[in-house]
Amino acid sequence: MKLHSNLLNGIVEILEISFSGNLYADKVVEKALRSNKKWGSRDRSFVAQHTYEIIRWWRLLWFLKGEAPSLKKDKLFELFEVYWKWAIEKTIPTPNDLPIDVNESYPIWLDEKASIELGENWPILARALNIQANVVLRTNTLKISREQLLLRLAQEDIQAKSSKITSEAITLINRRKLKDLQSFKLGLFEIQDGGSQLISNFLAPMPGDKIMDCCSGAGGKALSLASKMNNIGDILCIDIELSKIKELEIRAERAGATCIRTHLLLEAEELKEYSGWADKMLLDVPCSGTGVIRRDVDIKWKLKPEYLERTLELQQEILNNYSKLLKVGGLLVYATCSILESENEMQIIKFLESNSESFELKHQERLSPLNIDSDGYYVAVLRKKI
Repeated sequence: MKLHSNLLNGIVEILEISFSGNLYADKVVEKALRSNKKWGSRDRSFVAQHTYEIIRWWRLLWFLKGEAPSLKKDKLFELFEVYWKWAIEKTIPTPNDLPIDVNESYPIWLDEKASIELGENWPILARALNIQANVVLRTNTLKISREQLLLRLAQEDIQAKSSKITSEAITLINRRKLKDLQSFKLGLFEIQDGGSQLISNFLAPMPGDKIMDCCSGAGGKALSLASKMNNIGDILCIDIELSKIKELEIRAERAGATCIRTHLLLEAEELKEYSGWADKMLLDVPCSGTGVIRRDVDIKWKLKPEYLERTLELQQEILNNYSKLLKVGGLLVYATCSILESENEMQIIKFLESNSESFELKHQERLSPLNIDSDGYYVAVLRKKI
């Protein structure tokens, strides 16, 4: 194995910083790529790809090495050698009959929890979440059709094809940097997972709707709603993080989504002014992120049981507080990017036990990561009774 030492040093340094500082790898990788200006596009791709794959298979690789995980640099260099021989040269085989937590490389506590909650479905999902995700785009139909966008991307030397997951979705054939493209700067598309694109459909958005997106984040689903409503209506996006609100506003302007407005929520009391305003409400609540592990590989290692417990409490709090604002007869969509029943079906059961007189469950569905164009999601559609 002969590889440039500066690239190996870069990978080892990212691993060390990410795990020791409990930092998400994408941010550490991004900083490393900015710092090493002499790296060409192939170098950057090499560092990013192999860093993420080592993180993805972290537990299995240490098992194959026969040692407990270590963040010492000499040990990380040795781990890279094991990874290279296992993943690239194929000279180190994976032993047969390993338990799921080792074979698919998950922490013991998460494997145990997922096994209890998902039963025989867990091994299938565990494997699917280790397959590298496709890059999926959402056509901004406020500005262009999917067919026109495919032609435009081809002119920009981007190989892509239509996806069957939604009528707006496009899957990249060759991975490329997209945000420097003129088509992106003109707001002709957004980078958005196919399953995420589907979630807005559960609100059955129509021109003229008043929709409240209560945990809007950077607004991916709100932008999708705006295009389906043809910019006719009102989408109110609420979030508690200023950086996400600012990003949403930039994205909305780029997309030409003029029906979107934002509210940075500082105090819970501010919600009262919206009581009875919304026809429809999206609660895309904070969650464990276990449904997007193949895209954010180090969720496996950064997620802790205590964080999950706090998240369960927060989800129920959001459901109870925001649902009161919905107009009578209105539609509420609860969504997560989690595969765990405790964040999904069990949360809806708990909510309805306390709110059966005012809400009814119309539909619930899981969007499966077995579809290569979708991460793992859960969606529940509830109606506020008249």
